Amino acid sequence: MKACAAGVLLAILALATVFAVLPAEAANMINPQRPQVKLTTNEGVIVIELYPEHAPKTVKNFLRYVHEGFYDGTIFHRVEKNFALQGGGYDVDLKEKQTWMPVENEANNGLHNAHYTVAMARTSDPNSATSQFFINLADNPNLDYQSDRQGEEGYAVFGRVVQGEKVVDRIEKIAIWKKGEFPKLPVRLVVIEKAREIGDEE
Repeated sequence: MKACAAGVLLAILALATVFAVLPAEAANMINPQRPQVKLTTNEGVIVIELYPEHAPKTVKNFLRYVHEGFYDGTIFHRVEKNFALQGGGYDVDLKEKQTWMPVENEANNGLHNAHYTVAMARTSDPNSATSQFFINLADNPNLDYQSDRQGEEGYAVFGRVVQGEKVVDRIEKIAIWKKGEFPKLPVRLVVIEKAREIGDEE
């Protein structure tokens, strides 16, 4: 009996050890309590789960644009294979849309720029992100927060693709060309026809 009890205790301890060493992302199972945004594109549907507990200001900023219908009719203007799919700033005529004030960089939040995660695009100024975001097409640890030193501030991850990974993969395979200021523009435009928070669709 004592041997049996000891075996059960060891099994419990082993499980506790496994869960203790899991990385933060491993615990990020699909959570119905987290907001989700459905991007309806001309290539298919992509659903993004958001992480307000990790990046509250970034999620609030992103949802503001979603609720205003800002992303409707915008494009993914940059497709860089094995790196990133970027959009949310230009319309189908390649005209930049007017945005709200930038949001504070929340890259130091414990999340990593892993494959299919979603992060804010910005300039060299870490606090310059507005509406543009990108989907990581591979694990990009070089984009993670390293320190507060210039060039090491990282890019704020605020969500991940939980549905439509195959759509993302298909977009990644579209041929690109250089047009004006767009060096990696898809030869056929990838349009976000509609972006809506799930539960708040029209």
